[in-house]
Amino acid sequence: MRTVTMLGVPWDEQSSFMRGAAAAPAAIRAALRSPSSNLSAENGVELGVDLTLDDAGDVRIPAGNPAAAREAIAAAARDALSRGTPLLALGGDHAVTFPLVRACADRHGTLDILHFDAHPDLYDSFEGNRDSHACPFARIMESGCAARLVQVGVRTLNAPQRPQVRRFGVEQIEMRDWDGPPRLAFERPLYISLDLDVLDPAFAPGVSHHEPGGLSVREVLRTIQRCRGSVIAADVVELNPARDRDGVTAMAAAKFVKELAARMIGGA
Repeated sequence: MRTVTMLGVPWDEQSSFMRGAAAAPAAIRAALRSPSSNLSAENGVELGVDLTLDDAGDVRIPAGNPAAAREAIAAAARDALSRGTPLLALGGDHAVTFPLVRACADRHGTLDILHFDAHPDLYDSFEGNRDSHACPFARIMESGCAARLVQVGVRTLNAPQRPQVRRFGVEQIEMRDWDGPPRLAFERPLYISLDLDVLDPAFAPGVSHHEPGGLSVREVLRTIQRCRGSVIAADVVELNPARDRDGVTAMAAAKFVKELAARMIGGA
C-alpha cells in the first residue's frame, strides 16, 4: 500500500485581514472523518485500502516569532519528506507555503508549482511585511526553489503585482480569460498549492477573503485531474472555519485532500 504523509500547519499570524486559518487542520480532519461521505477518490484510489494517509500531526509552532515559525514548519516538512513519501500539508494561511516549498526543494531540487488562488500573492511587501500571506510566491521565486509558477483562478491582479508577474515569468490563467479547465504539463517535480478562496464564495464561504467570480469545486478538480506531471507535495490553505456555513468549505477541503493524495500515487 502506498503512503502519503499529511501534516497540519496551524499558523495564521501572517494573515492581513482576518485570523482563523490556524483552526483549519482540525476542521479538515473532522470533515475527512465525516460519515456523510467516504474515503474513495474519483480515480478509484481508496484511502485505507489502496493508500495510507499517514497523519504526522500538527507542527508545533512558536508563537510571536515568525522567523522561528517558518523554520519550525520547514523542519517538520523535511522530517516528513525524509520518510520518502509525498507530503500533503493542511494550512494555515498562505504564508505556510514558502517554508513548505523550501523543504521540498531541499529534497527534490528545483520545482514546478501549480497555484490555485483568487490572489497572485506576489507582493514584494504587503503593508510593510515581506512575509505576509500576500507575499509567499515572491519569496519562493526569489529563492530559486521553483523554476516555473502557473497560477489558476486569479481575479485580483493589481498594479503592485503586475511587474512581479513579468519579473518572475509567472504564467497566469486569470478568471477573466477562463475557458474551461486547462491541460497543463509539468516536467519538474510538481508542488500544488490550493488556496480555497480560488473557489467562488458560493462554494466556499469559509474563507477570510470572499472574492466573487471564482471557480467551482468541479473546475478545480478537473484542472488537477488533467494536469500531467509527478506531484511530490501539495498544500490546502486559507480555510477559516469561523466563517464556514454547515461545514461546506471544510468538506470541499477534505475532498481536495482525498483527490490530491490519490493523484500523488495514481500517476499522470
